[in-house]
Amino acid sequence: MLKEKLLDDLKNCMKEKNVVRKNVIQMVRAAILQVEKDKQISLDDNQIIDIIAKESKKRKDSLVDYEKSGREDLINEIKEEIEILAEYLPKQLSIEEVEEIVKDVISEVGATSMKDMGKVMKAAKEKIGARSDGKTVNEVVKKLLS
Repeated sequence: MLKEKLLDDLKNCMKEKNVVRKNVIQMVRAAILQVEKDKQISLDDNQIIDIIAKESKKRKDSLVDYEKSGREDLINEIKEEIEILAEYLPKQLSIEEVEEIVKDVISEVGATSMKDMGKVMKAAKEKIGARSDGKTVNEVVKKLLS
């Protein structure tokens, strides 16, 4: 289970004194704990993967701002954090694989125009999950529906 893997990795990186990795894993574990306490549930691996994907997206979004301001120290740290988070995410789909799934979804929901984009996006995100980011899926859906 992913929770146990995170705990084991946390122990290992504390022994190895890997500060960045320790901080990233602690942040993920804190986010998981927060959701579990707020909703009074125990998260399964898929829900944990969603949390990790959100944390990764936050970092990717902030990376753009750091690059604009030329903060090399922060850029390198954020890139390292993204790489660490990626280790816990499922293998990311290529654009071609996303296109294949979106084509199937379009035929399943009977989408014909951009008006159907919401239905297609919802069904595609359910099928794809954290294996691709929403921005990529959105671009593919727009391309195929226009």
